[in-house]
Order: sequence, then structure tokens, then C-alpha cells
Amino acid sequence: MILVLDFGGQYNQLIARRVRENHVYCEVHPQSLSIEKIREMAPKGIILTGGPNSVYTEDAVTCSPELFELGIPVLGICYGSQLMAHLLGGKVETAPTSEYGKTEVTLNAAGKSSKLFAGVREKSICWMSHTDYIAEAPEGFTVTAFTPVCPVAAMENEERRLYATQFHPEVMHTEQGKEMLHNFVYSVCACKGDWKMDSFVKTTIAELKAKIGTGKALCALSGGVDSSVAAVLLSKAIGKQLTCVFVDHGLLRKDEGDQVESVFGPEGPYDLNFIRVNAKDRFYEKLKGVTEPEKKRKIIGEEFIRVFEEEAKKIGAVDFLVQGTIYPDVIESGLGKSAVIKSHHNVGGLPDFVDFKEIVEPLRLLFKDEVRAAGRELGLPEYLVNRQPFPGPGLGIRIIGEVTAEKVKIVQEADAIYREEVAKAGVEGLGQYFAALTNMRSVGVMGDGRTYDYAIALRAVMTSDFMTAESAQLPWEVLQKTTSRIVNEVKGVNRVLYDCTGKPPATIEFE
Repeated sequence: MILVLDFGGQYNQLIARRVRENHVYCEVHPQSLSIEKIREMAPKGIILTGGPNSVYTEDAVTCSPELFELGIPVLGICYGSQLMAHLLGGKVETAPTSEYGKTEVTLNAAGKSSKLFAGVREKSICWMSHTDYIAEAPEGFTVTAFTPVCPVAAMENEERRLYATQFHPEVMHTEQGKEMLHNFVYSVCACKGDWKMDSFVKTTIAELKAKIGTGKALCALSGGVDSSVAAVLLSKAIGKQLTCVFVDHGLLRKDEGDQVESVFGPEGPYDLNFIRVNAKDRFYEKLKGVTEPEKKRKIIGEEFIRVFEEEAKKIGAVDFLVQGTIYPDVIESGLGKSAVIKSHHNVGGLPDFVDFKEIVEPLRLLFKDEVRAAGRELGLPEYLVNRQPFPGPGLGIRIIGEVTAEKVKIVQEADAIYREEVAKAGVEGLGQYFAALTNMRSVGVMGDGRTYDYAIALRAVMTSDFMTAESAQLPWEVLQKTTSRIVNEVKGVNRVLYDCTGKPPATIEFE
């Protein structure tokens, strides 16, 4: 097992994602994890993440220097590299020139023979994001890489198995970052690579049986891949003790409520206790006049829990609430001292009072592609495993500003057209694509008349883990056809935009 200590950066969980790609189990914990607990966990290696602080300030997030005396290999990344240098006697200061983005990094003679950089080219593009830098490496350390403005882009003390990179090997923009992390977990940490999805599925089912026992569980089922995999895991563990509740909050894609019921309801292929709750009016009323994104997410999260509580009471004593929360949800809702990017309706959006003994989240430590792999292991059909992601708050966060029934109708119709045209064109490799309704209205001309209507924004990204993403370069013909259909077929829209922003700096969803 590799232990990742989180110092508050935003790329942190990508590290766990990359480590697991090597079939090595990895967990992320706050940097405040005690030395005693670390000894007890006995990791094969430790990775220190990036973070927003400066290591030399009084309020800097830090760790015990004893960490480096445990005899466990350590890799420091960005802030983690600076902290290693600072705590071990090196010099960290404000960089004369900050680096952000794709940067050419050069290995020196020592770097070419480093275990960490085995198979890595002398010059390669890496992702930098720092305003401080290591001005002097600690005693006993050898500089292994540099850039024109960063004299210590990487350093190591091979004897003590301490390694550091100023750049981010976990980010896909670092061309050979995967090789570097592979080298660390195998060549430096001597991991075996025996963590596979089949073992996760078997272990999780056994743990769920033991945890729930003879109790009853209520599963929050949306029909998306996350909650679907969670539901099937639970059904294999406890059978008819599980009831799946599907809340139709009126914020679903066009016809999606009926599609979900056709798959999981009485006529579907799965042996589940299925309840559909039509709560559209209730959610619209709660969202009336609300424009702030975080407030919308919190309201939707609280209403979800209230509905579940009410359904649970109808079916008798229910001890556990099951949710399809996955790792990116947890990360973006804040871990330790990490900045909160946005609250997820089933993590940071939970109300303070929940009327259940416990919330069960069997997928909490899996990334999206790992959830899909678990779904395949469980025998779920490909069309369900590869279903396009859809956020728990639904169209509520794809409508900028106040949510109304009229706006929901607009975005449902526009999104349906967009998805239909992408499918007809046979575009492949998209991680996620959808239409969102902006709160911008502009002047247009349709026929002989003036219009003053909304603008739809189209989004399509390519990603494997949903932690980073690049905007997809869709064929112009697809965008042109989609635009023409939307402005002609969807009442209230006179302009269509395409979002070319990657993640970072944007998130995939608009709110």
C-alpha cells in the first residue's frame, strides 16, 4: 500500500489514481496523520502532495521531520518537495520567475541514472505550478533535473530513498509522469502490484454483509453508473434487505426518469425492491429564487435526504443509507485542508441531521474508471457501465442562476438534441458531453423579428479519471448541425456557445 499525505492541493487524488493504475492500492490521508498511525499502517511508500502554502511561513501546513526517518521511501511533489527540502535543511524561497503550465524539464547526469527517471527522456514536458522553489537542496541530496528558471526541478537522496519533484508527475500534461510514478512504486518501493478489481468486489461484498448483517438498507439510486454499481454490490451482499429509491426531482435529462424505471423497476432485469418518488414540485419550490451554486447544491442534497428518510419510515426500520459517492466527489468537497472546489450533493451537501444509523458508501475510494471496472466485474451490461456521467443535483447545476420549470424544459430539449447529434455522428472517446443553460440573454433576429433569448453552452471533454480533462475538438459539422437544431427547435434560445476550457482551470460542470 502507498500512503498519500494531503497538504491541500487540488491535484492530490490524481496521485492515488495513477498509483492504482499500477495495481498498487493507495489511500489518501490528511498530512496531520500521526507518525504512530503511519507506522501501524506500514505503507511501502509515502507521497507528499502539492499545496497552496509557502513552507517557510508561520502558518505553513507541515508534517513531522520524523517522517523522513522511518526508513520508508518518500516522494515529495511540488509543495511536498519544498517541504522535504525545508525540513531537512535545504533552502526554499520565492522564485524569481514563477512557472505555470507545460514546461520543458531536463535531466542532468545524475537524473539519467536515477531509479525514479528510468526510461524517461533527457528532455520532456512536465506540468509546473509554483511560485516558490528550492533554491538549495539539503545536504546529502543530489539535484537530478532542472529548468531554465528552476535549478532544482527534482532531487533525491538515493541512500535514504527520499525523492522530490517540483513538477507534477500525476497530471496527464506531464508526458512521462506515469513512468515516473511506476518507477517509484516498483523500483523504489518494491510494491508487488497485486491489487485488482476482482479482489475489491469480493472484499467489498463480504464487508457489506458483515457491516449490515440482518439490518435493512436504503439505496439512493439515480440510474447513473455510480449508484447502479453501488446498488448491485448491495443486492449481492444483502439481497431483499435492500430497497432502492429513485428520486425524480424534475432535474433529470429528457425522458430519463422513465428510462431508469425501465431498467431497475419491476419490468427490468434486476432483482431489486424499487420505489420511484415523483418529487419535482417539491424541489422546484425549494429552489425558487436561489441563484448561488453552493446553496443550490446544499438544498438539493438536503431534500434528497429528507425524501429518503420519509421513504425509509414507510418501509419500516432502515439502518443504513447507501450512496454511490466516488473519490472525485470526496476530493472536490474538501479533504483535510484541501480547498473546497464544490460541494457534492452526497458528500459536502449533506445536512447536519440524517435519520439513519449510518451512511454506507462502498465506492467512496474508487475513481470513475475503477467504478466502471467494478461494474463489469459484477456483470453489469456495457450500456449501463458506460453510461454518461450525470451529477446528483442534475440539471440544477447545468442551469446558471435560478431554476424554473421553463428553464428545465429548455435545457432538457437542447441537451437531447446535442446528445442525439453526437451519437449520430459516431463521435468516440468523449468522457462527458452535455448542454447547459447560461443566464445570459442576448438580442437575436429570427424571421423578421427581434428576439431576446437565452444562450445555450455546449460542453464536451476527454478524460479518463474526471480529475483532469481536456476540451474535445468536436467536428465542426456536428456543432453546426446541433446549433441549427437547437435555435430552431427549442423555444427561448437564440444563441449557442461551445466551451473550450479544460479542467483545470474550469470544472467539468458549470456549477
